[in-house]
Amino acid sequence: MAIDRRFFLKVLGAAGFMINFPTSTLASFLDHFPIRTVEKKDFRFDPETGIVLNWNDHGNMPYQLIIDGLVTEPIKLSYKDLKSLPQVPQTSDFHCVEGWSVPDIRWGGFRFEEILKRVKTKPGARFVLFHSLGETHSKPRGQKHYVESFPLKELLDPKREILLALEMDGRPMPHDHGSPLRVIAPYDLGYKSIKFVTRIEFTKTERPGWWTLANPIYSIKARVSKSRLRKSH
Repeated sequence: MAIDRRFFLKVLGAAGFMINFPTSTLASFLDHFPIRTVEKKDFRFDPETGIVLNWNDHGNMPYQLIIDGLVTEPIKLSYKDLKSLPQVPQTSDFHCVEGWSVPDIRWGGFRFEEILKRVKTKPGARFVLFHSLGETHSKPRGQKHYVESFPLKELLDPKREILLALEMDGRPMPHDHGSPLRVIAPYDLGYKSIKFVTRIEFTKTERPGWWTLANPIYSIKARVSKSRLRKSH
């Protein structure tokens, strides 16, 4: 699957030209271009009802964001709960691991500090592991769904501009871009911006994400090179 995705993105890499797209043209492009993911395409999220449709063996289920791990009391938040959090608009670039970038994508969502206001972490909770809805086609080292890890201090650092995004281009997050919830980490390569987030787990140690497990040449640290950034942070 990783090879198929790499081939696809290299074809799209002729899409390095996207960095120069006019905003209106780019918005149309993002609306209609089919984006591939590593997840099996057997589920959908309905933002009107907050229901995940055809979710693996669970059938139709209300979406819940589970927050657990090294916390005193795990909690669950519905899609409506997430929408009620203080929302932040953000315009930022997206940088693919294959070398192309998409400028000025408009996201909407909330900061990670809103999660910390609702749970109390235990001593040693230094990292956060995000879990994705849906199984992946391949299972590197037995990992059946997409995961990605961040240091807690980075999630809270305003200079990193990390956003838990519910919207894209002023509308609910499209499925192909990670509905209902995805992480946006604009100064990291795209594989860190995990889609379809359904669980946030506080951990003591950093874990390699799905993409790193599948492609060990890609580090847990996925910093975008300064030459590709249009602004410093």
